[in-house]
Amino acid sequence: MSRNVGILCVISAPSGTGKSSLIYSLIRDNRVPDGTKLSISYTTRLRRASEVDGRDYYFISKKKFESMIKKKMLFEYARIFNQYYGTGLDYVQSMLYNGMHVILIIDWKGARQVREKILNNNIYTIFILPPSKEELARRLRKRGQDSEKVIAVRMKQAINEISHFKEYDYIVINDNFDVALRHLQAIMLAEQLKIVLQKTSCADLLDSLLV
Repeated sequence: MSRNVGILCVISAPSGTGKSSLIYSLIRDNRVPDGTKLSISYTTRLRRASEVDGRDYYFISKKKFESMIKKKMLFEYARIFNQYYGTGLDYVQSMLYNGMHVILIIDWKGARQVREKILNNNIYTIFILPPSKEELARRLRKRGQDSEKVIAVRMKQAINEISHFKEYDYIVINDNFDVALRHLQAIMLAEQLKIVLQKTSCADLLDSLLV
């Protein structure tokens, strides 16, 4: 019997685009394919008041993160605003090998690293865009977490990130939240039904039908 390897979904977006709200809504409402798990990243930045260790991120020290880099324990990692973000290697490989589908929320640098490691059809990438620069700035201010100086830096970083959207398979514009949710759900379902994947997951059925 053919092993049904899981599919990796990479999602990137600038800070303030609403990617976390979209993805958490999909998972909470069971609008993702069966057997889908969200990978929790490691980070060295400080935990925000609303965040929970082990749910939003694994919050660790820079010393521990750099030790993980040296020991090659990370699937991908990047340094953003002088803080590290990364994904555990063993966790992702184990989940995929056992047929689970994994969602990674990472930046474009991490996405590049992942593409180099998964060279088959078991990966697809989505970039979430804001409807405009003005709306992105408004959402950043609405969070009430940053000064105008920090928001200006985040906006500059966001434009740099957006410039890499052509490297992705899909684009979703988060203008209307419910519409963006439906678009993400449609992409995930369509990827599950690609014939190159069905040939593996349904190999026994296909063989029996052709006898």
